[in-house]
Amino acid sequence: MTQIPTSGVPFMKMHGLGNDFVVIDERDGMDRVTDALVVAMADRHRGVGYDQLAVITQRGNADAHLTFYNADGSTSGACGNATRCIARHLMVETGKTALTLTTDHGTLLAEDKGNGLTAINMGHPQLDWRDIPLAQDVDIDALPIEGAPLATGMGNPHCTFFVDDAVAIDLEARGAEIEHHALYPERTNVQFAHLIGENHLRMRVWERGVGVTLASGSSSCATAVAAHRKGLTGRTVRIDLDGGTIHIDWREDGVWMTGPTAHVFTGVWHP
Repeated sequence: MTQIPTSGVPFMKMHGLGNDFVVIDERDGMDRVTDALVVAMADRHRGVGYDQLAVITQRGNADAHLTFYNADGSTSGACGNATRCIARHLMVETGKTALTLTTDHGTLLAEDKGNGLTAINMGHPQLDWRDIPLAQDVDIDALPIEGAPLATGMGNPHCTFFVDDAVAIDLEARGAEIEHHALYPERTNVQFAHLIGENHLRMRVWERGVGVTLASGSSSCATAVAAHRKGLTGRTVRIDLDGGTIHIDWREDGVWMTGPTAHVFTGVWHP
């Protein structure tokens, strides 16, 4: 997959709390997405621009299968906000209020919560160092990194720092440094958060393969799980990100994420 298709590629531009996506529908069996197209469309000056690109296909008995790419062309195991956006699109398309979606990470359930809110069960967090994955067996609740962050897997690896003021952190410098830390063989998403009230966090995000983002679904889930493990919150948490507010509920059946979505426009990509 090295060449951009010569014919036009229909796509949708969506976002969840400013975490923005290009979505390409391949349920008709046509292979439209190539490595070159992923990189070209990601360019915010010469392309469309996005944090992740998502591809919808049809596999098995699920309502749809989703595959995710980061802006640098690498793949992502999960993308919670993109999943919520696509779930909302499919609900409008089919009239369903509940969906079953599959990803390379597993099966996700989606529900319409009314008032424009969509919930996704992101599944159970990975809390074994091998599953996150980390390079070696260490205490995942206090990694041997300055600041003693917590490690969590949510389809993607995550590294969560709890600080006095997340807004004051030099996110570009610290995020880029931690993304490539030797403890994370597949790189990592990085979050900085602080407590601003009971079960209420302020968080900022650096996504691997992307950089600073206004929001991140899997990062929000990982941070809520980490906050509860650290004793800062209960299992139901409100998180304020740069792009808005999302609600996380760590239940017995998995980590549920609820928030708004937006379908910005539909277009056709011509190389």
